[in-house]
Amino acid sequence: MTDIAKRPVEDFSLDWDHTDPTWVKDPYPIWDDLRGRCPVAHTERFGGGWFPSKHEFVSEIANDTEHFTSRTVVVGNGRPGEDAPPAPIGLAPPITSDPPFHQIARRLILPAFAPRPINALESQIREYCETLLDRVEGHAIVDGGEDFAQYIPPAVISQMLGFPSKDEHLFRDFVHIVLEGVDEPVLERRIEMFQPIEEYFTKQIEDHMENPRDDLTSYLLNVEIFEGQKLSPEHVFGTMILILVAGIDTTWSAIGSSLWHLASHPEDLARLVNEPELMPVAIEEFLRFYAPVTMARLVKEDYDFHGHPMKKDDWILLGFPAANRDPEAFVDADKFIIDRAINRHAAFGLGIHRCAGSNLARLEMRVALETFIKRYPRFELADADAVTWSQGQVRGPRHLPIRILS
Repeated sequence: MTDIAKRPVEDFSLDWDHTDPTWVKDPYPIWDDLRGRCPVAHTERFGGGWFPSKHEFVSEIANDTEHFTSRTVVVGNGRPGEDAPPAPIGLAPPITSDPPFHQIARRLILPAFAPRPINALESQIREYCETLLDRVEGHAIVDGGEDFAQYIPPAVISQMLGFPSKDEHLFRDFVHIVLEGVDEPVLERRIEMFQPIEEYFTKQIEDHMENPRDDLTSYLLNVEIFEGQKLSPEHVFGTMILILVAGIDTTWSAIGSSLWHLASHPEDLARLVNEPELMPVAIEEFLRFYAPVTMARLVKEDYDFHGHPMKKDDWILLGFPAANRDPEAFVDADKFIIDRAINRHAAFGLGIHRCAGSNLARLEMRVALETFIKRYPRFELADADAVTWSQGQVRGPRHLPIRILS
């Protein structure tokens, strides 16, 4: 019998799959269609789930911690078992934490991602971007994904966590396992795939306990959640996983999507080259129009959501990127407007789980794009059909061949 998770989708309103090749290649027509005729789509895949595509519904669910839990946020074929961390904490706090513990866990990491410590990284990020471009100097075609975007977030996150820079290639593999391997039908195999991740992070924690230093890992090991009470090993482990995975794939994808857009729209590239002051506003539009992240929830108990009979432990895949293109929420939602003045997008999420690392993501995007277009003020897609996109809950170009123009 053919595995249901591998069948091509015929109707996304009744059988959506965010790993389906059609969705992966170009999800926007799918979301537009769903928003118009079935704004809360259903699927039996992954054990059952729902996909809201309207901004109104996405926001409502994201802000509803009474009926929806965040104890796991990546859609897959399994559910948290009895041996999983308690529901208020979750596997990767604070993103998998429910109130009231969420507020406590989030408060602990906010200082590391505040504007001052993040802005202090700018010169190092810029220098690293220049080094990446030096490596491909003189090439007629540069891969914006494989030569450039994929390297930047791992370098930044590994430095923040105090991990060896030589291990950066492992981090990209870890991201793939966590976020792109969700369609693995055998749960035991998926658990087995996580083993190298667990071993690596355990080794790093042990090393930091023996050799403390001034980095985020040592901070997590020493910070007190309450007076005299440090974080549990599971909490430290989960938060490190969160910082690594969320800090790499999302920004890698956002940088890549922005380069894809500029390579496809010479008029926008020319404006950024000639009007560099537009960059901060442009970044917000890149984030809105190409928001990389969808995030999951689980239904706590059977619940009727606007006439949709949701069952306990059904998945909710929150369509933040779809919400960002909802014409009821944005004027000319289907148009990329590089100098859009009003732009309250949902790229970093909505509700209590809004991304704590948004300052870092914006900085990396700005520096990466400024560096790239300064070095290459004119470029285009070398082969649009050769561009490949990641599957799962974070979308961005992986192979992105760009032709450098004189």
